Amino acid sequence: MTTDIPLLLERDGAVASICFNRPSALNAIDPAMARALLSAARELAADASVRAIILRGAGKGFMAGGDLAVLGADPQLGAAELIGPLHEAVRVLDTMNAPLIAQVHGVAAGAGLSLMLQADFVLAAAGTRFNLAYANIGASCDVGASWALPRRVGLRRALELALLCDTYDADAAERMGLINRVVPAAELEVEALALAHRLASGPTLALGHLRRLMRGSQNRDFADQLDAEAAAFQACAVSDDFRIGVEAFRNRKTPSFTGR
Repeated sequence: MTTDIPLLLERDGAVASICFNRPSALNAIDPAMARALLSAARELAADASVRAIILRGAGKGFMAGGDLAVLGADPQLGAAELIGPLHEAVRVLDTMNAPLIAQVHGVAAGAGLSLMLQADFVLAAAGTRFNLAYANIGASCDVGASWALPRRVGLRRALELALLCDTYDADAAERMGLINRVVPAAELEVEALALAHRLASGPTLALGHLRRLMRGSQNRDFADQLDAEAAAFQACAVSDDFRIGVEAFRNRKTPSFTGR
């Protein structure tokens, strides 16, 4: 695998894979990788043929966090150079219809854990370690962790993870709802790709509406959520996939969704 490119963007049909590629630094994110992630997110968002996305890391871990050499040299400038493109990247990924899967192994810490939290599904290899880590260097979190973490594990557990910075193994992460499931390390890549292709064969427009409805549900009252559901359903009802799904159901066949 090429090691002088900070991020690799690969395709397998309708599935795109974003691979963090600084294995010698446990994929600690530096400004070049942050900019590359934003560029990849924009490229994928502009491509309607992308129907599922995998986030993964090269080498021995998913991501160990931000590059402390960058942050230590000039804390304010370093933070700006990392946070600006990282935040814009997750904003772009959040707008997409394509579901996002995190394929996690080794370690997910700091910004790595924050990025993982933005995924709709997280598959983790047995033996993976998780630590929010920010308080260990005297920092608060970024990349949407303060939004996502309470929604994944509840406020009290989120505060425990954030303030104490304890390390959790994959089984503990699964029990608390931080990840979806633990997978044997040798099977992680195959399992993540199979899930991605399953999602990519689904009604992509409807999946996009579903992920936005779920993500936005805690920011709306019940009446507003009902309005959002009605608007989303109406948008789905005029899609090709809705027609295909209804016809397949009537004829007792398996639908072949197009993503449109």
